[in-house]
Amino acid sequence: MTDETAALPYRVLARKYRPVDFAGLIGQDALVRTLTNAIKTGRLAHAFVLTGVRGVGKTTTARIIARALNCVGPDGQGGPTIEPCGVCDQCRAIAEDRHVDVLEMDAASRTGVNDIRELIEGVRYRPTSARFKIYIIDEVHMLSTAAFNALLKTLEEPPEHVKFIFATTEIRKIPVTVLSRCQRFDLKRVDIDVMSEHFTRIAAKENAEIEPAALAMICRAADGSVRDGLSLLDQAIAHGAGQVSEMQVRDMLGLADRARVFDLFDAVMKGDTAQALGLLAEQYAVGADPAVVLQDMLELTHWLTRLKLTPDQADAAAVAETERVRGSDMAKRLSMAALTRCWSMLLKGLAETRAAPSPLQAAEMVLVRLMFAADLPNPAEAVEQLRNNPQPPSGPYASGPSGGGGAHAVAHAHAGGGASAAQTVMRAMPQAQPVADGLPQPRSFEDVIALCTEKREMVLAANLTSLVHLVQFEVGRIDFRPEPSAPADLAPRLSRQLSEWTGRPWLVSLSRETGAETIHQAGIQREIQRKKDAANHPLVQAILSTFPGATIEAVRELASAEAEEEGADAAPLDFGDSDWTLGEDE
Repeated sequence: MTDETAALPYRVLARKYRPVDFAGLIGQDALVRTLTNAIKTGRLAHAFVLTGVRGVGKTTTARIIARALNCVGPDGQGGPTIEPCGVCDQCRAIAEDRHVDVLEMDAASRTGVNDIRELIEGVRYRPTSARFKIYIIDEVHMLSTAAFNALLKTLEEPPEHVKFIFATTEIRKIPVTVLSRCQRFDLKRVDIDVMSEHFTRIAAKENAEIEPAALAMICRAADGSVRDGLSLLDQAIAHGAGQVSEMQVRDMLGLADRARVFDLFDAVMKGDTAQALGLLAEQYAVGADPAVVLQDMLELTHWLTRLKLTPDQADAAAVAETERVRGSDMAKRLSMAALTRCWSMLLKGLAETRAAPSPLQAAEMVLVRLMFAADLPNPAEAVEQLRNNPQPPSGPYASGPSGGGGAHAVAHAHAGGGASAAQTVMRAMPQAQPVADGLPQPRSFEDVIALCTEKREMVLAANLTSLVHLVQFEVGRIDFRPEPSAPADLAPRLSRQLSEWTGRPWLVSLSRETGAETIHQAGIQREIQRKKDAANHPLVQAILSTFPGATIEAVRELASAEAEEEGADAAPLDFGDSDWTLGEDE
């Protein structure tokens, strides 16, 4: 190594290996083909918009287009070409970011209309030395609405010597009026295979040895972004001093061992609580992020689902041996319902883990939920099981004095920690629970209100009377639609109180169905109807006609009326089964 080489500052791989022509632009064949044909035929658009994820090559492509349009060749006589020479003054000035006619603007820091006005003022002047004056606006979606409007007219009819190239990651934020004036190119994510070959060549040039498994991990972590992948590759080479192993990359990225992910997934689907939580704790101890572990399980669920649908994918050359052998075996054993349920729960649990104050605890709870739900039957299977097993199950989960009831069954299931135990509990819970002698057992919704009154829960009784529309009542279950003014905790409070008072579980749930009238409304309607019936009685009509202005104030049952009126100065008129109390308007 010479002194001159040693004195050069180090350039990161993402800058050192940035493409300078279309031949070095990987994974964007459609864009290269379109621009090649456009340059060959002279059908060049006046404005281009490049969109894609971060690090996929939007700004790099814009600079390549600028070189292709302004290259004059080694002899200075060339025209626009798909293969810029890289040696002429134009190519070298653009590559070194010093060309006066190729202007780059960061719209994230210059978003206002005044910035665009300055740009428009320079459009009318011809280029100093280049063939085209090119404006490259990065993150163009950050421009304000006024800035976009100011650009519209110039963008629609620019001078022949001006080309616009826009780059953005948020294509939907660009007004349609701007997009309609541009030729759009969508830069796609680079495939893992293409990226892996590209990184292998770079590693060889850097005299670095990297294991294929480690390279595959880097490419997966890059998620289609070449720049992100080169940054990770640069970090991995520095981490291993030129020798990059799978374990080093795993430690660098905080990933869980792939084989360990299979072991964890297998333990979860089998319902082995101790093994699953132990494996998660081991991965956490060696530095794996709990959220990353769940994300690996999510990817594995997707892979198993694909193998379930298309088993031939296991024979692809890029598939690792572990994923081929163990993946195929697990895909055969797991049902599609279990895989789709696992995907939904992991997706929800991943968001919870990232937002939780303790990611490890959140991840453990996600695994516990998975273990108790991964192998539960679907609704059709559950109905079939209940139809085939109408009697309470025998053994430790049986309902009754010897079995210990539903609470004992739930406790035993948690101790066992398996999905099969959860299935047994699910079948056992709907069965009749033992009821202690002497405890009240309401048989109607009115009995429930009476029980609340008897227990001096007057607020609860008033809410049930005035704010609840009954949808369904069974012993042990109540469905109702509450009024908007009803307390939010009315259902769980009623369930808790009824279970305490009756000694059996009560399921109280809310419903969207209309339901019946409230007890209070029904009472008012009954009272109105009774007054109407009383008013139609001949004797009452005769009294009302005799005493003008008299009204029927109340209609009561005769027995209760006699008890209330006992000792009163005036006795009510007796007309059979009921009595009417008449009043006179003031």
